Amino acid sequence: MTQSADLAQVTERPYRMFDVTVARVTRLCASFVRVTFTGDDLDDFADNGRDQRIKFVLPAPDGGYVHLDRSPEWYAAWRAQPEERRNPLRTYTVRAVRHDRKEVDVDVVLHGDLGPASRWALAAGPGTPLVLLGPNARHEGPTGGVEFAPPACSHALLLAGDETAVPAITSICESLPDDAVGEIFLEVPTADDTWTFDVPAGVRVTWLPRDGARHGTQLEPAVQDAADRLLSMGVRRSQDEVTTGNDAAFEDVDLDHGILWEVPVDENGAALVQDTVLYAWLAGEAGVIKSLRRYLVRDLGVDRRSVAFMGYWRQGRSEG
Repeated sequence: MTQSADLAQVTERPYRMFDVTVARVTRLCASFVRVTFTGDDLDDFADNGRDQRIKFVLPAPDGGYVHLDRSPEWYAAWRAQPEERRNPLRTYTVRAVRHDRKEVDVDVVLHGDLGPASRWALAAGPGTPLVLLGPNARHEGPTGGVEFAPPACSHALLLAGDETAVPAITSICESLPDDAVGEIFLEVPTADDTWTFDVPAGVRVTWLPRDGARHGTQLEPAVQDAADRLLSMGVRRSQDEVTTGNDAAFEDVDLDHGILWEVPVDENGAALVQDTVLYAWLAGEAGVIKSLRRYLVRDLGVDRRSVAFMGYWRQGRSEG
């Protein structure tokens, strides 16, 4: 291999920017659209599946991408920009990658005129430009951004979240083995925000419309009840075993001074345990997920190494 080729491999970063345009927008239901992007180099967009996170780099308020730094130090440059020049960043989940057609699908929740991403999606049509920050297939090694990593032997799965987690959960379901057993709970704005997707025969999907109620009103009791039932399929651990498995006493999270993001994976993205009675993956509004985390880990004694809790957003705060 030549020196220049060696250098190219060394400098390939896990994530990179992709210039794309909208190929089509498909309405899934009342509050969701699927945006299909196309781009000349999307054959270099890594297809990791599951809950792969990416970012929309949205047009800046003062005009597009004129001030966007594309160097490896882009984030420091982005933070240094004044607000009016800073391209808004929003996090999404990849729904599908088609290398042969150089296409990527992303499902977007519509919130009306309440945020830059929703406004962009409402106005988007064929030819609308965007920049995606996504996983680089040319990078050697894990690219990161995937949190769903169940143990090799998990007797039951519990996946739950609000509308912001629906794209991740529906994508995760495509990776589940045919013999998977468990329950999925999806809290959405209205009864019109549901659709059918494929799951193994042993997995039950429950849609939970809020219909104007606060976030978590439907999700919290449903998840608590399901956790009790799924744990009854195995042997609940004693408090001594829980302490040993968790390696630390339960610590609550101060959402005013930190983020709720606890994922049991090693540096290569692999599960920390290989056998568990229950593997839980919960994501959505941070206050709701914090409450569910407390119930599963502290009250039920679920091993922290077999649960993933992610506060995707916080009521009253915008994503930076």
